[in-house]
Amino acid sequence: MNLQRLDKIIANQLNIPRSVARKHIRWGKVSVDGKTLRDPSLQISPESEIEYKGESVVYKEHIYIVMNKPKGVLSASEDKKRKTVVDLVAEPIRRSGLAPVGRLDKDTTGLLIITDDGDFAHNVISPKKNVMKTYEVLLDGDITEQMILGFKEGVVLADGTKCRSAELKRIDKNKAEIKISEGKYHQIKRMFGTVGLGVCELKRTALGGFKIPKELNEGESRELSQDEISAIFEDC
Repeated sequence: MNLQRLDKIIANQLNIPRSVARKHIRWGKVSVDGKTLRDPSLQISPESEIEYKGESVVYKEHIYIVMNKPKGVLSASEDKKRKTVVDLVAEPIRRSGLAPVGRLDKDTTGLLIITDDGDFAHNVISPKKNVMKTYEVLLDGDITEQMILGFKEGVVLADGTKCRSAELKRIDKNKAEIKISEGKYHQIKRMFGTVGLGVCELKRTALGGFKIPKELNEGESRELSQDEISAIFEDC
């Protein structure tokens, strides 16, 4: 693993400003492999045994977080006026560089992945990887068999954009599960708009083979396990 500056490692892993990390290092609060180091610019291996105030610092190159997104929150890293999903990430797992994987509309709820791993994010949202996104949708009208067949064939949006085949499964007369492998702007709302239906509620329930954890309440977040990360791609 490549060497990194000590102050960068401490700041990133503890989610503190680099300036604070440098001060604490100079004050002797950081040790590496049992030796107190006071030079913030020292290059060390992230695999070293690092301690801060006597507590072990477990290095993670990237972090992967699952959130149950509530309504009214932006799928963005930051916004000067409005609350974002990154603002809601639990403090112990928050760190710099976090961003949502794809976007859920402000009023859409459910499963959202947040990470600082850009390559991973690209693989999840790229249509080429064919990661299915599953949603529950409540509509202002009834779902027909003709709609189910039309979605399977591929909806043509009002602007002429052709969508990939989508799986529409009726749960109730005006409630359905829909699976898509792409994420165009307001895609699901626009798809139902072509058949004259409006979306009242929309919730993402799964990415690939990973379903939103039942114990995760709206607004809550936690780290993903390696098995859960693998489940996202299991059907690709």
